[in-house]
Amino acid sequence: MKIIREKNIEWVEIHFTSLLGKLHTAVFPSEKFSAEVLIKGFGKLDGSSIKGFSTIDESDLVLKPIVETFAIVPWKEGTARFIGKVYWGFDKGRLERDPRYIAERAEEFAKEVGFISYWGPEVEFFIFDKVELEFENPGIKQSLTIYSKERSSLVSSSFIRVKEGYCIPDPYDKVFKVRNEAAYVLKKYFNVEIEAHHHEVASSGQCEIDFKYGGLVQTADNVQTLKYVVRNVAAKHGMYASFMPKPIFGDNGSGMHVHISLWNLKGENLFYDENDEYAELSQLGRYFIGGLIEHARSLSAIVSPTTNSYKRLIPGYEAPVYLTWSKGNRSAAIRVPVYHKGIKNSKRIEYRPPDPSANPYLAFAAILAAGIDGIKRKLDPGDPVDKNIYHMSINERRRLGIKKLPRTLWEALDELETDMDYLMPIFSKEVLEEYIELKRKEAKFIESFPTPVEFYMYMDV
Repeated sequence: MKIIREKNIEWVEIHFTSLLGKLHTAVFPSEKFSAEVLIKGFGKLDGSSIKGFSTIDESDLVLKPIVETFAIVPWKEGTARFIGKVYWGFDKGRLERDPRYIAERAEEFAKEVGFISYWGPEVEFFIFDKVELEFENPGIKQSLTIYSKERSSLVSSSFIRVKEGYCIPDPYDKVFKVRNEAAYVLKKYFNVEIEAHHHEVASSGQCEIDFKYGGLVQTADNVQTLKYVVRNVAAKHGMYASFMPKPIFGDNGSGMHVHISLWNLKGENLFYDENDEYAELSQLGRYFIGGLIEHARSLSAIVSPTTNSYKRLIPGYEAPVYLTWSKGNRSAAIRVPVYHKGIKNSKRIEYRPPDPSANPYLAFAAILAAGIDGIKRKLDPGDPVDKNIYHMSINERRRLGIKKLPRTLWEALDELETDMDYLMPIFSKEVLEEYIELKRKEAKFIESFPTPVEFYMYMDV
């Protein structure tokens, strides 16, 4: 409150996230902000207007700002931001469908069974000069124009060929200025410690910003903050940031590779084993991987939650398709990074299927639940596969028992309906059923429209 007065803050934004991962905000005059508000919250939220929150007959919800998430918004003069917790009205406690609450429960569950988890997502995204969408319902006229490598208004230089954009320098990296400013704003104003940023593999303005690992809830907060900052900084430059998994045909899509480690309550990394010659990975770490492989198909509905996600999950574009694990092998769904040897605190695993369209609170909670289930049941992940799995024959993959991720969102939702018990220590059945229903409606709506490529392929049949 002292900072609000000293910095002449006139408006206070409170951010919260819907069940489907969309960021929402409510704005209040700073004079309404008080110590009492920190305790009781703002009673101003209509839960029936937020997908997955509440029904119209029980819609009064309360937003409580989280002090640790306070930040001054540099592009809005006199404005500060908090992330908020969502409560039922009339002192009835936390809203069970608030994704942040589910993430909080995940951290509590991990502690109950003796673990602390640390998370480090690699968030990839595209920056375009302009996106024009022409859409009519019913769908006769549809077109999407992304001004990128095929257009005269270039996002990145025409000298960058398809799949050759990784870590390109100036002057070819045409989105460096936007990405660098976003990283600066995250660090200076939002207290997000940046590890690195660079141009990604796709040729048309694909970016990645990495921040320091942290606890599950804190890291999910940082993902939502990163999206908020990147979108606004891009808009300031007259550009458009997209976290869509696969916006461009024929080039790499955007993932959100998630690095995870489990520690005990004494502060020891439980994934590290100096006596393991393969990857210095402990047996407990292997069991965690076993849980991910066991539940990966149902996890897909949460970590790859859009119809567009499955246009990314195809062979040949560094996106995982096959459910196996390895060290340093980016064609496997689970990778054990092996940059250095003998560094106990850095030992982790990388789960590669998630993409940035996922709700990070739900995605991290579900990944944790799957891994802990693997530990409890001592699920063996099998032998690692140290080959390019994309180049293996069908018979070879079958011989090794390598399964695939779902091919569509429908298929993933079917898997989640039949494999959700492992999530129950964290998620309620009601939340999962509501999530599945919302996603089925979304998939049905999208798939009911003919797409431009269908006209291209089938107009003359």
